[in-house]
Amino acid sequence: MRYLILSDIHANITAFDAVLASAEGRWDKAICLGDIVGYGPDPDEAVERLRSLDCITIRGNHDKAISGLDEAEDFNPVARTAVLWSRERLSAENLDFLTSLRSGPVVVDGFCIVHGSIRNEDEYVFVPPQAIEALRNAPTPLTFFGHTHRQGGFLQRGAGLGIVNFDLTARNLIWTLKLEEGVTYLLNPGSIGQPRDGDPRAAYAIADTERGTIEFWRVPYDIAAVQARMLDALLPEPLILRLADGR
Repeated sequence: MRYLILSDIHANITAFDAVLASAEGRWDKAICLGDIVGYGPDPDEAVERLRSLDCITIRGNHDKAISGLDEAEDFNPVARTAVLWSRERLSAENLDFLTSLRSGPVVVDGFCIVHGSIRNEDEYVFVPPQAIEALRNAPTPLTFFGHTHRQGGFLQRGAGLGIVNFDLTARNLIWTLKLEEGVTYLLNPGSIGQPRDGDPRAAYAIADTERGTIEFWRVPYDIAAVQARMLDALLPEPLILRLADGR
């Protein structure tokens, strides 16, 4: 089975559509690791597009906040402004969809999906010390996580801990990781709508369970068009500017 692994779409329908066009014909089932909405100018459109995929979806912290399950009291002022703006622009049906999303971890076909970490859906995993517990307590050899907006991840081989990352200066569209027996992986497909790893291109992954491979993809999209919509919507300037540099 080939799984399209999506995460952190963040209401950016232009980036989302670019990813779907790039991946067309190369996946059998879609999975979303959360944060469909937040930050971007297209919350209703992003939810509609995701629902059309019949996607296995767990919630992210922005999905909880915008649906009203969480009042976003710990969000910074910029993020909270986007939360309140987004709430007013979602249909009742799409708000209900966000409210109904389950939290991770969820096991799918022998691998695990979470938004933040296995122990806490809102926890960030940026560096190896934060990944150790997740790798040691993982219910499956492979876990996909989101939340950090950084494509790559971590692996544990015996007592050794490694980092999975890429040469972003190479500007490749795809990197392929071959999974090894006896190794535990914690992998992030990256963010579709707001990458923060220094590469502004939309990020996603394809997991092929039969071949034992993970393809990490980057896709260019019309960032200027998204920024123009955000400017028209009077969304906070920092959110608009960061799209262009991927930070």
